[in-house]
Amino acid sequence: MQTELSNQLGVEHAVFGFTPFPAVAAAISRAGGFGVLGAVRYTAPDELKRDLDWIEAHVDGRPYGLDVVMPAKKVEGVTEADVEAMIPEAHRDFVRETLVKHGVPELAEGEASGWRITGWMEQVARTQLDVAFDYPIRLLANALGSPPADVVARAHDQGVLVAALAGSARHARKHKDAGIDVVVAQGYEAGGHTGEIASMVLTPEVVEAVDPLPVLAAGGIGSGQQVAAALALGAQGVWLGSVWLTTTEADLHSPALTRKLLAAGSGDTVRSRALTGKPARQLRTEWTDAWDDPDGPGTLPMPLQGLLVAEAVSRIQKYEVEPLLGTPVGQIVGRMNSERSVQAVFDDLTRGFERAVDRVNRIAGRSGQ
Repeated sequence: MQTELSNQLGVEHAVFGFTPFPAVAAAISRAGGFGVLGAVRYTAPDELKRDLDWIEAHVDGRPYGLDVVMPAKKVEGVTEADVEAMIPEAHRDFVRETLVKHGVPELAEGEASGWRITGWMEQVARTQLDVAFDYPIRLLANALGSPPADVVARAHDQGVLVAALAGSARHARKHKDAGIDVVVAQGYEAGGHTGEIASMVLTPEVVEAVDPLPVLAAGGIGSGQQVAAALALGAQGVWLGSVWLTTTEADLHSPALTRKLLAAGSGDTVRSRALTGKPARQLRTEWTDAWDDPDGPGTLPMPLQGLLVAEAVSRIQKYEVEPLLGTPVGQIVGRMNSERSVQAVFDDLTRGFERAVDRVNRIAGRSGQ
């Protein structure tokens, strides 16, 4: 599974694995792929530094990258407290009422919420970059479009490729104009923030729109056959996220959530604004149903929604309240039926890829006779 981009980065397989777990990122790179650590959950520079130190010690010298959530336009001088003050009290009441309805216990006195989406904030994202550029990362990806121009320039000055996610050919062209090196075409099937276009349609559109830039296909990919299909559509690799959630190296801290993921089918996800305020594919739960109910108050725009539900999500996760318990995950969850190591996932991807290529070669051979 080699392409021009994987050769450029010095990896055996053109499989780019996004994950919030350092152990998974390191295992992906050790298995011959390219591990990408998600930084959005890091609010303190020391925490990110600790985990990058760990990756450095466990990646066996293999390349890896970092994914941030950063607005393209600089937004300075806005504090978390300023944003919190914008949240209507009626929405806070709705959160409290929903938690009471489901009997979700309070956090212990003095216990802070462990889940806060603050990485989108300008000052937080920039402190993450200040830490990251002290490490030999090879790729910086941004989940909110093209990073600010000065960030792109800073990355290029340090020999770091810059990637950005796109949900349409129009978005992809903007990335190309902004000097982005790699475009991730993220289809409707993907976990987390997604657009409206399915991967089979989106990938070739983006490949054509940004040629000759390399494109990674994302969304609905979890087998070697699907990797082969993505490369056949013109992608130079795949960007996988959901499939790592049920690996043995993942640290979900929730046996109940792991059970829900293993039991879920491809139809058990929903694109909902319940988590961040932007459409994000996740497990469908009574929590997402409550926020999507037309009789409810409706979600707030990003980043208000993420801050509003931060403590609630922490409580739901800590006490494993199963009707409300969910996570961002793509439709590929229907194939995630057992806990496996990252290496086992790669072994399966490789075998499936070889079978798909052999099948196509046989068909091409017959048609050429």
